[in-house]
Amino acid sequence: MNGIGTATVGTRQQHTLVGSLLGHARLAPGATALVWRGGEVGYGELLARAERERARIRDLPSDSPLAVPATKSPATIALVLACMLEHRPLLLPSPTLGADVRERLYEQAGVRHVLTPDNLPQPQPHAMAPDPVAPARPDSAALLLTTSGSTGLPKTVPLTAAALDRFTAWAGDAFGIGPGTTVLNYAPLNFDLCLLDVWATLAHGGRVVLVDPDHAAQGAHLVDLIARYEVEIVQSVPMFYRLLTDAAQAEGRTLPSVRHALSTGDTLPAPVRAALPGVLPGARLYNLYGCTETNDSFLYEMTGAEPADRPLPLGRPLPGVSAILVTADGGVLDGPGTGELYVRTPFQSEGYAGAAAASGAFVPHPEGADGQRWFRSGDLVRRAADGTLTLSGRTDFQVKIRGVRINPQEVEHVLLEHPGVTEAAVVALPDAVAGRLLHAVARRTPGSALNSLSLRGHLARGLPRAAIPSALRVTDEPLPRTSTGKVDRDRVVRDHFTKEN
Repeated sequence: MNGIGTATVGTRQQHTLVGSLLGHARLAPGATALVWRGGEVGYGELLARAERERARIRDLPSDSPLAVPATKSPATIALVLACMLEHRPLLLPSPTLGADVRERLYEQAGVRHVLTPDNLPQPQPHAMAPDPVAPARPDSAALLLTTSGSTGLPKTVPLTAAALDRFTAWAGDAFGIGPGTTVLNYAPLNFDLCLLDVWATLAHGGRVVLVDPDHAAQGAHLVDLIARYEVEIVQSVPMFYRLLTDAAQAEGRTLPSVRHALSTGDTLPAPVRAALPGVLPGARLYNLYGCTETNDSFLYEMTGAEPADRPLPLGRPLPGVSAILVTADGGVLDGPGTGELYVRTPFQSEGYAGAAAASGAFVPHPEGADGQRWFRSGDLVRRAADGTLTLSGRTDFQVKIRGVRINPQEVEHVLLEHPGVTEAAVVALPDAVAGRLLHAVARRTPGSALNSLSLRGHLARGLPRAAIPSALRVTDEPLPRTSTGKVDRDRVVRDHFTKEN
């Protein structure tokens, strides 16, 4: 891979994320840190905003994590930076969570104070001298990210400052991020993808172009952003690349400024894979694998010779990453075969917060080979005779919708919690843009006035946005069932979601 990902990841880095970012703000306060809705925010201004937010944070008790809804904006990023400067553990919940789920998430993480950015007029970049960084607490959490929460309650994933430092140092070296390097941020701020898009970029003095969520599904807008700001590094889910390639090809445009393009979160469809070299002629293309709990773990650089009818390999483990395949009987697989992927990375969480800590996802080595904690990914991985690893499925019923893991059965459970629903079925069907989308059918109780609009409102209060079905039908007819009494999902698809219907 020509040196990509070969830098050593040690237990300590010479430069921390926060310290490096502060250094860039002091040396080049006028350099652009963020691009947002056509405007630019310099490093000096970003630090000045963060310094003002620190005054609010210091007045809050320090015995519990803070929460900042991850609404994308420079003001939110400044507030997150302020919490980092104060070494205050910070939960970043998705702003799309229903109110009930959000409150349960705060309770799980022990949050007592929820902050939103102070939107008063901002001071000038040099109006205040930066205060010293607050002393760090060893091994304490810095960021608390969340899983997708297909059951309605995401798991809280604490990451230490040391883990963030190791990851941002690796990412900067691996992809050549330095002062002025322009990186596109497509993902929501609560996604672990932002550790590269936003925080590794800022730690190395780069420029982050933030994609406005209101325009994230507009391919022409994405093409214009990349071209206008000469974006060099892009990391996103396959749906983004489908939107990008479709729009670029329709307009006859190429994007030669991009030199690294990473696809992650789901399988990259073969047609998109074939179109990318023409749209991004100067880019090295990668398949990146990782989980929120472990961060990035494997990286595969595409050669263009991969068979179109086969999924891309996982690639090589990142520096310091260990991985094993575990069979159904709990043994470690040495040669070719399929098993569940267990991973340990220098960037990982050491366990979930709250009640989810007992979930059994973070476990010792199955054969006691070391004293480390491993993460059970739930992904089934096939090892070929030459050692190549390829993702082949899940150990459970989860699917990925727009890069987010969703369990259709758990969506069914939320549907069935509605008093007007007697039966429900949820299926994931192929979609030309998103890869797969959820479709649901709910049978209402006799005489009920339940409709799809009110049912969507019910789902929105209990599920993240990605788990709300794109197609939702309400019926008075019984759902088809198999001979064993289970809902026949194949017939549900034929009866409700074929083109004839």
